[in-house]
Amino acid sequence: MSTLMTVAMSVVMFAAQRSFPPDVQGLREWGGGMLTLVVSSALFALRGVVMPEILLPLANTVFLWGMGRVLIGTQKFYGVRPNWRLFHAVWLLGLLVMVVWLYWRPDFAMRVALMSFLVLVLNLVQLLVIVRHGERHLSTTFFATLSLLQVLSVLHRGVTALQGGAGVDLVQGGRYHDLYLTVMAFLTLLLPVGFMTVATRRLQLLLEQRSNLDPLTSVLNRRGFADAHARESARLQRGGLPLAVMSIDLDFFKAINDAHGHAVGDLVLVDVAGVIRAALRAGDFVARFGGEEFVVLLPDTDLERATLIAQRIQQVLHQPRPSDAMDLPRYTVSIGIASQNGSGEPLEAMLLRSDRALYRAKQAGRDRIETGEDHPAVA
Repeated sequence: MSTLMTVAMSVVMFAAQRSFPPDVQGLREWGGGMLTLVVSSALFALRGVVMPEILLPLANTVFLWGMGRVLIGTQKFYGVRPNWRLFHAVWLLGLLVMVVWLYWRPDFAMRVALMSFLVLVLNLVQLLVIVRHGERHLSTTFFATLSLLQVLSVLHRGVTALQGGAGVDLVQGGRYHDLYLTVMAFLTLLLPVGFMTVATRRLQLLLEQRSNLDPLTSVLNRRGFADAHARESARLQRGGLPLAVMSIDLDFFKAINDAHGHAVGDLVLVDVAGVIRAALRAGDFVARFGGEEFVVLLPDTDLERATLIAQRIQQVLHQPRPSDAMDLPRYTVSIGIASQNGSGEPLEAMLLRSDRALYRAKQAGRDRIETGEDHPAVA
């Protein structure tokens, strides 16, 4: 049953690999590793049909290959450089162990101990990868716990074999053997489930992120901006802190598209998004609301400070920049600013006032900053 379920999980892994985005790595290696372990189990099962001296080294080597592929899959998933040297070193050492302690100096207990410690190395490295690079989430805790149980089980078997304990030969039967085989069978089933849990969590985060981002400029879209405002507004209300928004629009963007083409126009949009982000603080948010219009959320910012940020954006655009080497046309932006009138003012009201200020900046000649309150405009 454990072998059949491992085959099923391999199919699930390969199917998920075809459906998941390229950002989720490691599924192919995990699926291949699971199938390799199935092949290893089949080779072990054939010992009664074919001479064990022929199949045992091959079965153990294939088993180490499967465990190594699983480790490579975990490393790829977490963005860690795959340790192929360790992979090849482990299976080559395993083959050497089998040759020495099966043919030259036959010693079953030593063979089991050394093979267990080789498997332990792979499992321990995988556990460290999960702990160091895993997200703080229930799925990661579940995956790490299963990996820790596997480490402890293999370590116990290795130490028992090294001490010449009664639990070395699992074929003998008994309570210890039944318990060990049961634990290992469940871990074989649950570990791919744990990996699929963290992979599904990664997919969920990617989909949420993509649903909140503008695909061209990689800044927030309307939905992402609304979510950011909801979070920041609740936080700022508790502290009685100010909030401001800026509406930013490229001047004569249609003329840029007409003169240089939409491909260049897209590059200009990406460029201005980068300029805006570079002028903001870590806790500020910028979104593209469609076309050439951008909106900025400035938590803990009053009107005066927001005006300084707007001036910083325009100053960058007025100076020579690295983007000039890309033959992008020079452009300017008009900016409208509004600060929150009381903690209860909704986002729509703030955006309406900042849009009206932006319209005044356009009407006054563009490349200007206007505010939504009764303050003088800034050219």
